[in-house]
Amino acid sequence: MKTYIGTKQVRAISMTRKEYNELRGWQVPSDENPDDAGYLVKYLDSQPNHADYDGYILWSPTAVFEQAYRDTQQGMTFGDALVLLKQGERVARKGWNGKGMWLLLVKGACITEPINDCYGDPTRYERGNDGYEKGQSLPVLNAIYMKTADNKLVPWLASQTDMLAEDWVLVE
Repeated sequence: MKTYIGTKQVRAISMTRKEYNELRGWQVPSDENPDDAGYLVKYLDSQPNHADYDGYILWSPTAVFEQAYRDTQQGMTFGDALVLLKQGERVARKGWNGKGMWLLLVKGACITEPINDCYGDPTRYERGNDGYEKGQSLPVLNAIYMKTADNKLVPWLASQTDMLAEDWVLVE
């Protein structure tokens, strides 16, 4: 078998197996404990399978759920934060001193034209053998930016401490 790792943003609420089965209109099988603790899990990126929810729902036992997911307000790894940034979310570290500071991923495709317009007609640049052709716009790559405590956006680079920290949170 191959090894897989998953990172997915979900919504969840504590719910017993009995409560979940009642929600779905099902009977708890006789070989299952209706008092088992667990979570109702809603996947945001999947087709709904229940009329009352806008995503796919399922029930997960507490131990299975807590091994797979971390509360986005209780502290995540830098890897978790990067996944959320790539999904368009904003993240921050609890340990940052500045109030209201957070990160976002700026999509280069969204700012390529404005940057090239700002610096004039790119046709004025002629290059040698670097693959750049006269008249070609320079592509802008995606980059992480920080919203500072004084409400400005600046390019951001992670420190060793940032990358190893586990106090990353989702900014709601």
